[in-house]
Amino acid sequence: MRHLLDLSLAELRTWLADNGLPAYRAAQIQKWIYEKRAASFDEMTDLPRDLRERLVGEFQIFTSTTVAHKIADDGTEKLLLQWPDGQRIECVLIREGKRRTICISTQVGCAMGCVFCASGLDGVARNLTTGEILEQMLLLNRIQSTEERLSNIVVMGMGEPLANLDRLLPALDQAGRPDGLGIGGRHITISTVGLPPAMDRLTAMKTNYHLAVSLHAPNDELRNQIVPVNKNIRIPAILEAADRFFADNGRRLTFEYVLLGELNDRPEHARELVELLRGRTALLNVIPYNAVAGLPYKTPSHKAQERFLNILAEAGVNVQVRTRKGDKIDAACGQLRRSFPQPTDASAAVTIEPLATN
Repeated sequence: MRHLLDLSLAELRTWLADNGLPAYRAAQIQKWIYEKRAASFDEMTDLPRDLRERLVGEFQIFTSTTVAHKIADDGTEKLLLQWPDGQRIECVLIREGKRRTICISTQVGCAMGCVFCASGLDGVARNLTTGEILEQMLLLNRIQSTEERLSNIVVMGMGEPLANLDRLLPALDQAGRPDGLGIGGRHITISTVGLPPAMDRLTAMKTNYHLAVSLHAPNDELRNQIVPVNKNIRIPAILEAADRFFADNGRRLTFEYVLLGELNDRPEHARELVELLRGRTALLNVIPYNAVAGLPYKTPSHKAQERFLNILAEAGVNVQVRTRKGDKIDAACGQLRRSFPQPTDASAAVTIEPLATN
């Protein structure tokens, strides 16, 4: 069975033509999937029965099963999905006022080795396909009420997005289409640990997405400890690639900084950050660490956080603190996957049911 979401609209039209069917049916199928949130071909009642039967015989809309679905008091919802090969990933729906932001994964695991992150503890197993990336978006869209609409996408889940650009970009393109989810580029942020060649490739593609660079340290010596892949990259090369992206794209850069208690939260680190970011049109997003069971890192004290932020603010750095969401549902990247033992089969997984229609 082929994953329908792996097909572009043009490829779906080609399949229809090859089967002697009119191309306009592709738009109808797209509308059922992206606007009406259909979970099965049987729901597509304006399609001829013989076409629905052909689609059922050749394609699947959703290929994953939901191993866990957790809901926090603040409205954050997290899904743990299992693919047919047994691999698992996580994705999150975050509610903030009228904003509905989804956080999606691009790989099973991660190869970047950030020492505080649960996603990379077992390394990377494989890249996700375009269809698997889109499937996360659609499943998160389906768990909303019919009155809610997705407004933002952050590619900050499991994996390094720039290591899977060939599959990610077609998914984001589809998400941005009027006949997709209608989420424009200025509402989409791609996060990276900082891979200069891939950053330059993204720059050359003339996309209009926001770029968030995960720094986590103000100098190479400390970053080598926290982000081991940095030994082969170095902060100056990352900043130069980020500057090139900004010069071409024009969108404000975001730098992410996970604040680890007694490791990278000292006043001297804040002062180094001031010098590092001086003269750059950038936002520094400070994220107090969300503790992961089994790892030695801890959330910094309130006093340390306040001192760190004050130094940045007084120096004129544009800084904000990311509000922690879903602490009680293992919402930090990779946590939920590790809290559920891997079964020998998918028999315990929950199949996504069709939405009720009015």
